[in-house]
Amino acid sequence: MNKYTTVLTIAGSDGSGGAGIQADIKTYSALGCYGLSVITALTAQNTLGIRVVYPLSVTCVTEQFKAITSDIAIDAVKIGMLGNAAIIKAVAALLSGLKGDPPIILDTILSSSSGTMLLPLEAMELLKSDLFPLASLITPNLPEAALLTGAKHPPETPEAIEECALKLLEIGANAVLVKGGHSEENECRDCLLHNNRYHWFSSIKIMTSNTHGTGCTLSSAIAAYMARGEKIESAVKKAKKFLDEALLAGRDYRLGNGNGPLHHCYRLWR
Repeated sequence: MNKYTTVLTIAGSDGSGGAGIQADIKTYSALGCYGLSVITALTAQNTLGIRVVYPLSVTCVTEQFKAITSDIAIDAVKIGMLGNAAIIKAVAALLSGLKGDPPIILDTILSSSSGTMLLPLEAMELLKSDLFPLASLITPNLPEAALLTGAKHPPETPEAIEECALKLLEIGANAVLVKGGHSEENECRDCLLHNNRYHWFSSIKIMTSNTHGTGCTLSSAIAAYMARGEKIESAVKKAKKFLDEALLAGRDYRLGNGNGPLHHCYRLWR
């Protein structure tokens, strides 16, 4: 019998399909993994933005997690939107008892790309204290990296980005990928700090308005590659290639009236 490579995503639901668990599961499928999910919140959103967020109860999140993990072996975990301090504490406790020590990718989602706050600022300290030490890798973008380190402005220069990554490591992270997509430059430059070494990944920015879910997609692609046995540096490199290709493939499509999604399944639709 064949064995599925499984990735569990713990995140919010995006009914429009561009981000959240929907984007994660599409990514896992596109990269040869079987996606599982624990939903932390329901959202009413579309390509124009998030209208309202409905966090689920701690009991609901806990029972979803226990039902899945009591029956199915997990090869990797991706964490997305958690929503509040109570869910952060519950997820940290659940992951601490997870069998097999799978890699855990934490996408530090603090707000949506449209500006809606998705995690209260007072819950950030709990995110850092309870989940940073459990995660194999955290993946903040430039604004999130600034908020998490207490900086007044997002880092702009390579030196400032490296310093920010180091601060996140000192806070408790095991490895950090600071994503440079919010930079004003024509080049997207991401900085990985792992095993006391900086690794830079650069690619030309793809000019498209269809960018909804890029952060979710990158972190879930990293999780998928690590579930398949790739080390962090290799997983990040391959995940960025997948993200760029999904952005490129999706730029000629139209969905809704705002920022459309990536084309996660471009490899399957050829």
